[in-house]
Amino acid sequence: MSTPTVISIDGMGGDHAPEIIVRGIAMARERHPLIKFLIFGDEALLKPLVALEAILSDCCEIRHCPDRITGDAKPSQAIRTGRNSSLWKSIEAVKAGEAAAIVSAGNTGALMAMSKLIMRTLPGIDRPAICALFPTMRGETAMLDLGANAQCDARNLLEFAVMGECFARALLGIERPTIGLLNIGSEDLKGTDTLKEAAGILKSSHLDIEFHGFVEGDDITKGTVDVVVTDGFTGNVSLKTAEGTAKLFSQFLKNAIKSSFLAQIGMLLAKPVIMQVMARTDPRKYNGALFVGLNGVAVKSHGGTDGFGFANAVGVAYDMIARDLNRRIGQELERIGSTTAALQAVASK
Repeated sequence: MSTPTVISIDGMGGDHAPEIIVRGIAMARERHPLIKFLIFGDEALLKPLVALEAILSDCCEIRHCPDRITGDAKPSQAIRTGRNSSLWKSIEAVKAGEAAAIVSAGNTGALMAMSKLIMRTLPGIDRPAICALFPTMRGETAMLDLGANAQCDARNLLEFAVMGECFARALLGIERPTIGLLNIGSEDLKGTDTLKEAAGILKSSHLDIEFHGFVEGDDITKGTVDVVVTDGFTGNVSLKTAEGTAKLFSQFLKNAIKSSFLAQIGMLLAKPVIMQVMARTDPRKYNGALFVGLNGVAVKSHGGTDGFGFANAVGVAYDMIARDLNRRIGQELERIGSTTAALQAVASK
């Protein structure tokens, strides 16, 4: 993009806000010089932190908000009492057209509920979903839903398949992404009635989607398909399990290196390769989950991330704006002429 892009920032969201938020947007500005920021939060805390980052001197506007949404607040409570919060105001800026996207490391449920209420969903979308990338043996795979919808019906899974395909086209540059439904086995007879119903529609309808079929948990990291579709409960468990496994592997490696002098010598010799592997699996590199299906761009950063991770979340928002994802989703829904009929058929059952 050749013109400045304004991104709205929840300056008080996350475990280590506002320090890592400001550090993160400074790093994002280094990568993307055309980004400008609207930062919402406690001005007394934010102003001195912004002043320490010379690169932010001409690209930030701080808007004071007296309230913040805590991590344990229920979405309904956040909506009732959070109209003056940094999260609410940062989303409103997107709705008002002052910013092209909002990024927050705060309360996931509150971000989803507020975003859906303020920005609404795209035409033809019943529920937004959280979508992010996973590192795989073949490159990267998009996966959704990662926690927005604990319970889903076949209609929701079908919507996720359409949105996931558009996400993979836009972010991964894949012309015809393959779609898989996450299941306990690849056989047609396995899984819940909801999964079987969704699979049946994807197979038998005239949807122009490359449906692979059912995939299992180990297919995610194999890169068997480009897009893995599942409900938010299963997706969130898969995400947290993957993050925990990466941390476990890292800790095992550190313990092994410390176990002996020879191990430390071996580490020195193998350090370039080990660092390459660690960088490839660093969760911070994949930080930034997109709420697909909203009539606007909203990106959720991990609450416990550091500045590097938050900068990557800002980068996801910037990429989605640059590649005009929402317009692509709208075009895809229009292009796939039988989508509406298929969804109505599911809803009427």
